[in-house]
Amino acid sequence: MAAAQAGDSACYQKLLTELLPHVRRFVGRRLGDPSAMEDVVQNVFVSLHRARHTYRAERPFGPWLFSIARNATTDQRRARARRVGRELSLEADGVREPSVPPPAAPDRALSPELVRALEELPDSQREAVELIHLEELSVAEAAARVGISKSALKVRAHRGYRALRARLEG
Repeated sequence: MAAAQAGDSACYQKLLTELLPHVRRFVGRRLGDPSAMEDVVQNVFVSLHRARHTYRAERPFGPWLFSIARNATTDQRRARARRVGRELSLEADGVREPSVPPPAAPDRALSPELVRALEELPDSQREAVELIHLEELSVAEAAARVGISKSALKVRAHRGYRALRARLEG
Protein backbone atom coordinates (compact mmCIF):
# COMPACT_ATOMS: atom_id res chain seq x y z
CA MET A 1 0.00 0.00 0.00
CA ALA A 2 2.86 2.34 0.73
CA ALA A 3 4.21 1.77 -2.80
CA ALA A 4 0.74 2.41 -4.20
CA GLN A 5 0.54 5.65 -2.24
CA ALA A 6 3.86 6.65 -3.79
CA GLY A 7 2.30 6.27 -7.24
CA ASP A 8 3.29 2.73 -8.22
CA SER A 9 0.18 1.69 -10.15
CA ALA A 10 1.49 -1.84 -10.82
CA CYS A 11 1.84 -2.42 -7.08
CA TYR A 12 -1.61 -1.00 -6.49
CA GLN A 13 -3.12 -3.31 -9.12
CA LYS A 14 -1.31 -6.30 -7.62
CA LEU A 15 -2.49 -5.33 -4.12
CA LEU A 16 -6.12 -5.10 -5.22
CA THR A 17 -5.93 -8.41 -7.07
CA GLU A 18 -4.41 -10.19 -4.08
CA LEU A 19 -6.90 -8.65 -1.65
CA LEU A 20 -10.01 -9.64 -3.57
CA PRO A 21 -10.35 -13.26 -2.33
CA HIS A 22 -9.61 -12.21 1.27
CA VAL A 23 -12.21 -9.44 1.22
CA ARG A 24 -14.77 -11.74 -0.43
CA ARG A 25 -14.22 -14.37 2.27
CA PHE A 26 -14.39 -11.77 5.06
CA VAL A 27 -17.62 -10.24 3.75
CA GLY A 28 -19.11 -13.61 2.78
CA ARG A 29 -18.80 -14.89 6.36
CA ARG A 30 -20.77 -11.91 7.59
CA LEU A 31 -23.49 -11.90 4.92
CA GLY A 32 -25.54 -14.76 3.58
CA ASP A 33 -26.68 -13.23 0.32
CA PRO A 34 -24.15 -13.70 -2.54
CA SER A 35 -25.45 -10.73 -4.56
CA ALA A 36 -25.28 -8.48 -1.49
CA MET A 37 -21.79 -9.81 -0.83
CA GLU A 38 -20.56 -8.72 -4.27
CA ASP A 39 -22.09 -5.27 -3.77
CA VAL A 40 -20.37 -4.92 -0.41
CA VAL A 41 -17.03 -6.15 -1.82
CA GLN A 42 -17.28 -3.54 -4.54
CA ASN A 43 -18.07 -0.87 -1.94
CA VAL A 44 -15.06 -1.99 0.10
CA PHE A 45 -12.74 -1.48 -2.86
CA VAL A 46 -14.27 1.88 -3.72
CA SER A 47 -13.85 2.97 -0.10
CA LEU A 48 -10.30 1.62 -0.04
CA HIS A 49 -9.49 3.59 -3.18
CA ARG A 50 -11.00 6.79 -1.81
CA ALA A 51 -9.31 6.42 1.58
CA ARG A 52 -5.93 5.10 0.43
CA HIS A 53 -4.30 8.43 1.24
CA THR A 54 -5.25 7.98 4.91
CA TYR A 55 -3.30 4.74 5.36
CA ARG A 56 -0.17 5.23 7.46
CA ALA A 57 2.69 2.92 6.49
CA GLU A 58 3.92 2.60 10.08
CA ARG A 59 0.61 0.90 11.02
CA PRO A 60 -0.47 -2.65 10.03
CA PHE A 61 -2.43 -2.76 6.78
CA GLY A 62 -4.78 -5.67 7.62
CA PRO A 63 -6.70 -4.03 10.46
CA TRP A 64 -7.05 -0.82 8.42
CA LEU A 65 -8.46 -2.73 5.43
CA PHE A 66 -10.77 -4.97 7.44
CA SER A 67 -12.19 -2.04 9.37
CA ILE A 68 -13.24 -0.63 5.98
CA ALA A 69 -14.76 -4.03 5.10
CA ARG A 70 -16.50 -4.29 8.48
CA ASN A 71 -17.97 -0.80 8.09
CA ALA A 72 -19.21 -1.58 4.57
CA THR A 73 -20.84 -4.79 5.83
CA THR A 74 -22.50 -2.91 8.67
CA ASP A 75 -23.75 -0.23 6.26
CA GLN A 76 -25.28 -2.90 4.03
CA ARG A 77 -27.01 -4.61 6.97
CA ARG A 78 -28.45 -1.30 8.16
CA ALA A 79 -29.66 -0.40 4.68
CA ARG A 80 -31.27 -3.82 4.31
CA ALA A 81 -32.96 -3.50 7.71
CA ARG A 82 -34.37 -0.10 6.71
CA ARG A 83 -35.65 -1.51 3.40
CA VAL A 84 -37.20 -4.56 5.02
CA GLY A 85 -38.91 -2.32 7.56
CA ARG A 86 -40.49 -0.21 4.81
CA GLU A 87 -41.25 -2.86 2.19
CA LEU A 88 -44.28 -5.05 2.31
CA SER A 89 -44.58 -8.17 0.22
CA LEU A 90 -48.05 -8.42 -1.27
CA GLU A 91 -47.64 -12.14 -1.85
CA ALA A 92 -46.67 -12.77 1.75
CA ASP A 93 -49.76 -10.95 3.04
CA GLY A 94 -52.18 -12.73 0.72
CA VAL A 95 -53.19 -9.52 -1.02
CA ARG A 96 -54.35 -10.23 -4.54
CA GLU A 97 -54.74 -7.97 -7.52
CA PRO A 98 -58.20 -6.42 -7.77
CA SER A 99 -60.55 -8.27 -10.09
CA VAL A 100 -62.09 -5.05 -11.36
CA PRO A 101 -59.89 -3.01 -13.69
CA PRO A 102 -59.14 0.51 -12.50
CA PRO A 103 -61.34 3.21 -13.97
CA ALA A 104 -60.07 4.59 -17.24
CA ALA A 105 -58.60 8.05 -17.24
CA PRO A 106 -61.02 10.66 -18.51
CA ASP A 107 -60.65 11.35 -22.20
CA ARG A 108 -58.93 14.68 -22.52
CA ALA A 109 -58.97 15.97 -26.01
CA LEU A 110 -56.14 18.39 -26.60
CA SER A 111 -56.59 21.37 -28.81
CA PRO A 112 -54.85 21.13 -32.20
CA GLU A 113 -52.70 24.13 -31.23
CA LEU A 114 -51.50 22.41 -28.07
CA VAL A 115 -50.79 19.16 -29.92
CA ARG A 116 -48.75 21.07 -32.51
CA ALA A 117 -46.88 23.00 -29.80
CA LEU A 118 -46.10 19.76 -27.95
CA GLU A 119 -44.78 18.18 -31.15
CA GLU A 120 -42.41 21.12 -31.64
CA LEU A 121 -40.79 20.65 -28.22
CA PRO A 122 -37.51 18.77 -27.90
CA ASP A 123 -38.17 15.10 -27.07
CA SER A 124 -36.93 15.33 -23.48
CA GLN A 125 -39.14 18.33 -22.67
CA ARG A 126 -42.19 16.88 -24.39
CA GLU A 127 -41.74 13.60 -22.52
CA ALA A 128 -41.53 15.38 -19.16
CA VAL A 129 -44.66 17.45 -19.81
CA GLU A 130 -46.61 14.45 -21.08
CA LEU A 131 -45.65 12.22 -18.15
CA ILE A 132 -46.56 14.81 -15.54
CA HIS A 133 -49.66 16.39 -17.08
CA LEU A 134 -51.13 13.89 -19.52
CA GLU A 135 -50.31 10.64 -17.74
CA GLU A 136 -50.62 12.36 -14.35
CA LEU A 137 -47.52 10.72 -12.88
CA SER A 138 -45.83 12.22 -9.88
CA VAL A 139 -42.43 13.78 -10.47
CA ALA A 140 -40.79 10.83 -8.71
CA GLU A 141 -42.67 8.29 -10.85
CA ALA A 142 -41.93 10.16 -14.07
CA ALA A 143 -38.25 10.54 -13.19
CA ALA A 144 -38.01 6.82 -12.42
CA ARG A 145 -39.63 5.92 -15.73
CA VAL A 146 -37.25 8.15 -17.68
CA GLY A 147 -34.25 7.12 -15.59
CA ILE A 148 -33.17 10.56 -14.43
CA SER A 149 -33.23 12.46 -11.15
CA LYS A 150 -36.35 14.29 -9.99
CA SER A 151 -34.49 17.60 -10.28
CA ALA A 152 -33.50 16.93 -13.88
CA LEU A 153 -37.09 16.01 -14.74
CA LYS A 154 -38.38 19.22 -13.11
CA VAL A 155 -35.92 21.26 -15.17
CA ARG A 156 -37.03 19.56 -18.39
CA ALA A 157 -40.69 20.07 -17.54
CA HIS A 158 -40.19 23.74 -16.61
CA ARG A 159 -38.36 24.41 -19.87
CA GLY A 160 -41.14 22.62 -21.71
CA TYR A 161 -43.83 24.73 -19.99
CA ARG A 162 -41.95 27.90 -20.83
CA ALA A 163 -41.55 26.87 -24.47
CA LEU A 164 -45.23 25.87 -24.72
CA ARG A 165 -46.33 29.17 -23.23
CA ALA A 166 -44.15 31.07 -25.70
CA ARG A 167 -45.49 29.06 -28.69
CA LEU A 168 -49.11 29.35 -27.64
CA GLU A 169 -48.93 33.06 -26.80
CA GLY A 170 -46.93 33.89 -29.91
